[in-house]
Amino acid sequence: MIFGIDRLLADPALRAPLDGRRVALLAHPASLTADLTHSLDGLAACGDLRLSAAFGPQHGLRGDKQDNMIESPDYDDPVHGIPVFSLYGEVRRPTDAMMQSFDVLLVDLQDLGCRIYTYTTTLRYVLEAAARHGKAVWVLDRPNPAGRPAEGLRLRAGWESFVGAGPLPIRHGLTLGELGLWFVATLGLDVDYTVVEMQGWQPEAGPGFGWPLGERVWVNPSPNAPNPWMARAFPGTVMLEGTTLSEGRGTTRPLELFGAPDIDARRILAEMQTLAPAWLAGCRLRDCWFEPTFHKHQGALCHGLQIHAEAPGYEHRAFRPWRLQALAFKALRRLYPEYGIWRDFPYEYELGKRPIDVICGGPLLREWVDDPAATPQDLDALAVPEEQAWLSARQAHLLY
Repeated sequence: MIFGIDRLLADPALRAPLDGRRVALLAHPASLTADLTHSLDGLAACGDLRLSAAFGPQHGLRGDKQDNMIESPDYDDPVHGIPVFSLYGEVRRPTDAMMQSFDVLLVDLQDLGCRIYTYTTTLRYVLEAAARHGKAVWVLDRPNPAGRPAEGLRLRAGWESFVGAGPLPIRHGLTLGELGLWFVATLGLDVDYTVVEMQGWQPEAGPGFGWPLGERVWVNPSPNAPNPWMARAFPGTVMLEGTTLSEGRGTTRPLELFGAPDIDARRILAEMQTLAPAWLAGCRLRDCWFEPTFHKHQGALCHGLQIHAEAPGYEHRAFRPWRLQALAFKALRRLYPEYGIWRDFPYEYELGKRPIDVICGGPLLREWVDDPAATPQDLDALAVPEEQAWLSARQAHLLY
């Protein structure tokens, strides 16, 4: 299959509308061509493009920042001699001065297919700015490595944040190019928007189910996204960032496992199997011990569970990571009623809101976990109608 960046570099006719216009690139470390050239270098080598600026999202253009909420500065690119503006530094939205540095913004970001991933919000912000300033935006499309399934509650009105760009479910099943189409339509943006589509993407085909295994190298789009299996689990495990449980940062398998020093993971798994065994389908769960080298529970031996979404027998349509992780919280609450699950700090700069509620786009998930009378069927009753409505709403924006 061929990604959008490779099509653009290979076809002068695709680049023809850029002739004579100042071109900027929004990219990160996974913005690579098929031969592993960074997209900025590939575009600069074209010879017929006038590169005038570059932009870096969270973690930076070159991936310089390891953890969340670590900002990147602006700087001048030492190779290409153009300004590199940070969209995760002093500002999250491009300033008027930044917008004057180009005519067309190329967006080449590898996404994970989850509402919480901040590249989604950055896309919204640059589209809104482009509409105000009369600039064009081209998304050079890439695969959604989590594929087409959708899951989870949609973000509630008033809960928009840098990890909540709009009323999407936590797992949306769109590519970044398709998300742009949805933003343009949903926000009513008058913007010159183009998607340079992929060729040959087959999101329903195994074994990749979204990621072209064996065809393209996986490069971390953010420091703790080490493989496609993490992308599969992420719509569930990202919720761990709002809890006191370790999500495996500081291990070699971040956001594929969770645990803490003071829990019995085997008891939690048994309780999950009792409560809603169907919610564990599609993957394998294994209890494990790990010691984070940094972040939560640094240096402490944790007992936890690893979600194996890469194991033989993985079933893409059956795997529901949001429900699985929600069930783990529910089992923990039932076994340890007084356990301090929820963290309290200004997650992604949202003051006065619990991090878990910011992540989930509202308090419903937390309230369900903490309500002793609430059952898995109650959460299904909330989520299923919203998931079905989303599948219908997104249909008009599918390109593949």
